[in-house]
Amino acid sequence: MSENASASATSIDRILFGCAYYDEYMPYDRLDRDIEMMKAAHINVVRIAESTWSTEEPQPGEFDFHHVDRVLDATERADIKVIIGTPTYAVPSWLVRLDPTVLADTPNGRRGYGPRQIMDITNATYRYYGERIIRRLVAHVADRPNVIGYQVDNETKYYDVVSPNVRQMFVRHVRELFDGDLDALNRAWGLDYWSNRIDAWEDFPDPTNSINGSMRGEFDAFRRGLVSEYLAWQASIVREYARDDQFVTQNFDFGWKGGSYGVQPAVDHFEAARALDIAGADVYFPTQDELDGRRIAFAGDLTRGLKGGRNYLTLETEAQGNMGWLPYPGQLRLQAYGNLASGSDSVMYWHWHSIHNSWETYWKGILSHDFEPGRTYRDVAAIGAELETHGDRLLHLTKRNRAAVIVSNRSLTALEQFSLEDGFRRGGNQTDYNDVVRWMYDALYELNIECDVIDGDRLGESGVTSSGRALNEYDLVLVPAMYCTSDAALEALRAYVANGGHLVASFKSFFADPQMKVRCDRQPHAMTDVFGMWYNEFTPPHNVGLDFAPVAASYVDADAEAQVFMELLMPASADASADTEILARYRHPAWGDYAAITRHMFGANGGWAQYIGTMTSPEVMRGLVADAADAAGLTGADDWPRALAGTVDVRRGVNATGERIDYFLNYSADSVTFTLPVSGEDVLSGDAHSAGSQVTLALWDLLILAES
Repeated sequence: MSENASASATSIDRILFGCAYYDEYMPYDRLDRDIEMMKAAHINVVRIAESTWSTEEPQPGEFDFHHVDRVLDATERADIKVIIGTPTYAVPSWLVRLDPTVLADTPNGRRGYGPRQIMDITNATYRYYGERIIRRLVAHVADRPNVIGYQVDNETKYYDVVSPNVRQMFVRHVRELFDGDLDALNRAWGLDYWSNRIDAWEDFPDPTNSINGSMRGEFDAFRRGLVSEYLAWQASIVREYARDDQFVTQNFDFGWKGGSYGVQPAVDHFEAARALDIAGADVYFPTQDELDGRRIAFAGDLTRGLKGGRNYLTLETEAQGNMGWLPYPGQLRLQAYGNLASGSDSVMYWHWHSIHNSWETYWKGILSHDFEPGRTYRDVAAIGAELETHGDRLLHLTKRNRAAVIVSNRSLTALEQFSLEDGFRRGGNQTDYNDVVRWMYDALYELNIECDVIDGDRLGESGVTSSGRALNEYDLVLVPAMYCTSDAALEALRAYVANGGHLVASFKSFFADPQMKVRCDRQPHAMTDVFGMWYNEFTPPHNVGLDFAPVAASYVDADAEAQVFMELLMPASADASADTEILARYRHPAWGDYAAITRHMFGANGGWAQYIGTMTSPEVMRGLVADAADAAGLTGADDWPRALAGTVDVRRGVNATGERIDYFLNYSADSVTFTLPVSGEDVLSGDAHSAGSQVTLALWDLLILAES
């Protein structure tokens, strides 16, 4: 919770089920009919206003909120709640005519008017008029009884802005960062290279085309900070008018690869969420034959960690969505409950109707272009009916996961500058940081081992992680490619293992400091004794196999190969070699003397650290994580979900009344049958189930069980 937010502002008293609604976009007046259809579909909330600044302020100082009022009047009569979005992410043409510098200067030139998110969010003119429309809109709606909250801006990022004012602000930022000491700056960033040294602040260069990774990395971190400041600025304005029972949120999106995929490179979600009462997420993904639960789960696990493990809101997800994403029968229901299973307190579709003009004409909503109640609408109505009847038992699902994955915005940026394949700036379809994150995260998911996603860039700065828990509360911690690591984070990880924790890190971890400067001792820096090995050579693998030790081989395909990148691992010393278990070696005439994967006991409390020096296939990664989970003790009477891995996806938690809720999700085009490991009541049907009984789920079906 933000410092100036009340406890009531974080309270959601029901599962919010709804959509975005744009009266402004309608080809004819059908508001009453839409509200009638929403009520029939059991929709209880709509998001409005965030896209329509030019309608709300058609000319400077001329305000027209009649569309907002129409929707508020109609939804109030129907007892439908409303979330108001500030309309600042799409600027009106008059603002650009008034001051063209509102548009962001980027490395490719100044943005042209037309698309959304083309502005410099630091521009004084933009801020002046943005503040005015926020104040006028929020003051206009704050007393409406059905307004329950505000969404500040929309999927905000820094939009690759390099405008002169941003560059000037960056120089001030760097000057403060190094206390005005240019010698310290030159040493930290290695600026003597290629005559990049700076000996007067007036000579500070434009970072846009810099060949210095440290400068570019800090510039990206600085611009992510601009997003955090911008959202905090908007939130502070909104709170001047908002009631104590109204919340402030933001709909964060994610790194994109054919849908929501990984850590967002242009926002530091962990920092930006500090200004919010409730974190929000926009979650999109392929459906039909490509539907699985991993993208929904990753987005939820990350977003849940933004406010100390508290519940979040799914503010946007698809109904019909992108071309090729029209869901098969049953999939929309599975998708909805997949979000709730991760701890979301809402399912909200983008959007109600399919738009008849412009860019997103074919990003379809609940209704098609003819406004008829088609199959998607009927599916939504069926979900809404279930949630209206049974949603109270699914509200405020909390989790106490035993595993965690640590992510790092700074490492993401670094591996854009120094790609895994060749060490130069990444381009094209090369394997990137988020691929490594998902390689490790997906292995956990496919084993039905739930996890929290933790901020690595601030790890060790306090006694708790971004999930709200201490690191030593986790039995297993995975660290994908944490290239940039602070001394505080290294100390926290060392202490975690020394105190009995179990750490699995991948290649490219602990290599550089937060300023992207490579450490100049043995790698992995400050952790060679923890891992019981070291290395100083690495290469892309070519026809390199992996030979596994007998124990590890029981989990892993014998035909496994090294992929993308490999580090040549050696025991740290003759004494350490006896304690360092070599789980796999490289199978290659040149590299056969080197280890590929090691595990080492460290400390007196049973802790160990495992290092994976190369990328592998997802199947091999899944085997390695299964082995690590067994070695870390993630077994026992309460760890039955692993036995169902590969048959049905399991997500678990405790609801607001203390019931243990188990989601069994069949992301498959085939029916599945399994033996139920626990007794309980089907939340949606009321049927009783006994442990040991057989359960069959149809394709794309699910069971939600309240354990006895």
